[in-house]
Amino acid sequence: MLKEKVAVITGAGRGIGREIAKTFAGYGAKVVVNYNGSEANANELVAEITEAGGIACAYKADVSDFSEAEGLMKFAAEQYGRIDILVNNAGITRDNLMLGMKEEDFDQVIRVNLKGTFNCIRHVYRQMMKQRYGRIINMSSVVGMEGNAGQVNYAASKAGVIGITKSVAKELGSRGITANAIAPGFIKTDMTDALNDKQKAAMLDHISVKRLGEVSDVAETAAFLASDKASYITGQVIKVDGGMSL
Repeated sequence: MLKEKVAVITGAGRGIGREIAKTFAGYGAKVVVNYNGSEANANELVAEITEAGGIACAYKADVSDFSEAEGLMKFAAEQYGRIDILVNNAGITRDNLMLGMKEEDFDQVIRVNLKGTFNCIRHVYRQMMKQRYGRIINMSSVVGMEGNAGQVNYAASKAGVIGITKSVAKELGSRGITANAIAPGFIKTDMTDALNDKQKAAMLDHISVKRLGEVSDVAETAAFLASDKASYITGQVIKVDGGMSL
């Protein structure tokens, strides 16, 4: 489905990003694993992909930094000759109620989640226009569509990602480039693993399918949007939330 495509996946060292990288590689893509934290995790993922017969390499960059995001895209283009797919997955949380939220906690979440998305698209823009081909997939959240108490910063950043997605889709559609967003609900990750049984039960009350999502649910959605099967889909926000937002 993605044979010979080159994909850059930000924040791919763990969680959803890691699963997207593995899934894309399994479908034949050459994957650039971006990370800003654990080099060991990134190298372990590259080794896992390689051992399974895939092609991958790792690159450290803080996508919230304009020049580091540029370096990531330059590396990918030089390494594989082109960039077909960009998945803006890197993101952080700094949760607190509005009254207790520090300015730096608001700024840092916006800088990584929103500006990081802008930075990466900005630096892949020219490459994809030159190719007249590209798939941009931005990770939003149902929180960005509906809000959530204690997550003013996160909700604002993810709502902003939707705005970027729709605007870029309008700008680049005529060049063979699509831009879509995925809005996950509650997905099994390190963050949900830290919740107690009572908190998990409260979550399930709001989910129609009565289970938390798997990282593979998000990864397979991303793979579809990255493929030519989705060439007539752009500017959309795909909820992967088990019916939570109904």
